[in-house]
Amino acid sequence: MALADDQPLVRSGLRMIVEGEPDLRVVGEAADGTQAVDLVADSAPDVILLDVQMPGTDGLEAMEQIAAKQAPTRVLMLTTFDLDEYVYRAMRAGASGFLLKDMPGEDIVSAIRQVVRGADALLAPALTRRLLDRFTSGPPRPDARCLARLTDREVQVLRLVGAGLSNAEIAAELFIGESTVKTHVARVLMKLGLRDRVQAAILAHEAGLR
Repeated sequence: MALADDQPLVRSGLRMIVEGEPDLRVVGEAADGTQAVDLVADSAPDVILLDVQMPGTDGLEAMEQIAAKQAPTRVLMLTTFDLDEYVYRAMRAGASGFLLKDMPGEDIVSAIRQVVRGADALLAPALTRRLLDRFTSGPPRPDARCLARLTDREVQVLRLVGAGLSNAEIAAELFIGESTVKTHVARVLMKLGLRDRVQAAILAHEAGLR
């Protein structure tokens, strides 16, 4: 994995957290967005922790450039703010989620492992709701053709993902097993060509599934 932050002390702290784990290794560091894009191109890390606010090319611009190159590296945005419009825009561009810099080290490590495994439940449900509610206040843009690809049950699951519910909460709401929910979520992502659960939640809000 790789680290991108303009503050050396932050990078050093993150490196200590990551390299304290036997299954994680830092392959490179970047001090700004331009270096981060080059690092991803040169080293192709599985994951990069990318600070939102950096001088010059900031984290958002770097995220968009990484996404445009269709790099396999998955991006976790780093921010000191728990609600940040840059983070929302970055997730729309393909980021896998975001972490707060003051999170406990074990939570950061857990998030990294989830991304490496391809898991899509990075954001806490309450945080997902707050983020989406704040930045999807415009009029919904339903796409009937897009949703027509889904079964009725998959639409139900997508609506609840958009509400910020976890798989366990969705299972309880629909009276089905959690493994069944995971299957439905996977099919929704495949049918709609979405990268992860965050993009599914955003699409649900934009399509007017409330």
